[in-house]
Amino acid sequence: MAIILAGCGKPKETDTASKELPRIAIAGLAIESSTFSPAQTNEEAFHAKTGDAILSSYEFLSPDSVDFKRARWFPALIGRAIPGGIVTREAYESLMTKMLDSLKNNLPYDGLFFDIHGAMSVVGLDDPEGDMIVRIRQVVGPKTIVSTSMDLHGNVSWRLAQNSDLITCYRMAPHEDAVQSDKRAVDNLLSRIETGKGKPPFKAYVAVPILLPGEKTSTRVDPGKSLYAQVAPAAIQPGVVDAAIWIGYAWADEPRNHAVVMAVGDDKDKVIATAEQLAKSFWDVRDKFEFIAPVGTLKESLDKAVKSDKHPFMISDMGDNPTAGGAGDVTWTLTEILKRPEFKSEKGPSLIYASLPGPEFVDKAIKAGIGGKVEGTAGAAVDSRYAPPVLLRGTVKAIVQGDEHAETEIVVQIGSVNVIVTKKRKPYHHEADFTRLGLAPRKTDIVVVKLGYLVPELYDMRADWIMALTPGGVDQDLERLTFKRIERPMFPFDKNMAEPDLNAKLVEVTQ
Repeated sequence: MAIILAGCGKPKETDTASKELPRIAIAGLAIESSTFSPAQTNEEAFHAKTGDAILSSYEFLSPDSVDFKRARWFPALIGRAIPGGIVTREAYESLMTKMLDSLKNNLPYDGLFFDIHGAMSVVGLDDPEGDMIVRIRQVVGPKTIVSTSMDLHGNVSWRLAQNSDLITCYRMAPHEDAVQSDKRAVDNLLSRIETGKGKPPFKAYVAVPILLPGEKTSTRVDPGKSLYAQVAPAAIQPGVVDAAIWIGYAWADEPRNHAVVMAVGDDKDKVIATAEQLAKSFWDVRDKFEFIAPVGTLKESLDKAVKSDKHPFMISDMGDNPTAGGAGDVTWTLTEILKRPEFKSEKGPSLIYASLPGPEFVDKAIKAGIGGKVEGTAGAAVDSRYAPPVLLRGTVKAIVQGDEHAETEIVVQIGSVNVIVTKKRKPYHHEADFTRLGLAPRKTDIVVVKLGYLVPELYDMRADWIMALTPGGVDQDLERLTFKRIERPMFPFDKNMAEPDLNAKLVEVTQ
């Protein structure tokens, strides 16, 4: 019997005839960063993982999984932050130093799984993901096969395309296929190594001059649904390894912020034709994209919710959506809610507001205790452009500690409104996020969340829903934002623009 290493360097017995397992590294940083928000993101926000902790992030790489047994895994560093403001240069450089040092420790690699979002912005640095992959290439060398997995709201620069041998992204928004997409990236990587085919020789790239928010491009409804339904069949054609459509990220002002289509494979003509067909399909439906739900001003949204007999009535506070890059502490919406006479009395329509960071208010609530009275301000510590910190005066209904993101959460009741205040910002996606605080969203008249389109659990819970056009760092009215650096012409900013060049460009393969 011979000994080879399998899975994080652990020895495993096998027959002498068995082939040496490929050596695969894992690395990447992921965040959506709005350059229209005054917030900045530090290193702590990424919750960076190293070693075996990385493997536990992927269910398809559990020790008893098929993929785990197909390779020797060398996880370097991954970090995933809640979307927010631009990343500080210090945070980026620190994380990159740790990532590259770890990669240097286990050279060489047959392949690398590059797990990113694609919409990170860094102070003083254009195209951070492009910079990241170039610096990784300088360590691992040109022969390592890199398979990149991304969010469809990421940006694919030419530099990122050059240094990715395989590249894919989600095909659903909301991203219910995130795990499947990561697995596809890994399976494609392992298959190219196992079969000896190596790097696909052809990568076709089409820049599509469209910049739209995710709330207008959901794959739940047409035209997004029909557009993305074309991707899977295109990706499994003979001669094609994968194909993808990136919507891009709408709240950062860089030249790379626009839609992209790519196809990779072994058949040059098929790869080019696939990319061009998907790009043309996208361009042809550009003016058919609409918001996934009814939209209105906050006043219109609240008026409709108060009159409705459908509960819970969900309202998306879109402009400060922390899952898109908002600061998460804009107080404008909550300030307007608390002004409304309907909510002044405990007998008014029940409303949950999720959420607002306010560490000092949280401390006061803890001192007051459950059932105690508390008064103080919260929010607007980062983004006070639209309203100052909001005065909250009410009864403490819950105090819960230990959340990974919020750390401490409290509920304060003000009239008929239950406001969730957190030590650190946190998006509220799951029913358990509410019920663990003693709240019952299904039995509440109105639930207001700092989100854009509703994530699956909230979407399934809603009895009715409207998206409020509120202000913030991820304002859905893109034309109210001051773009200076995106490429022009760009739809929808230049509505009468000429037909763009949608011919695919072949990206050179690293050798």
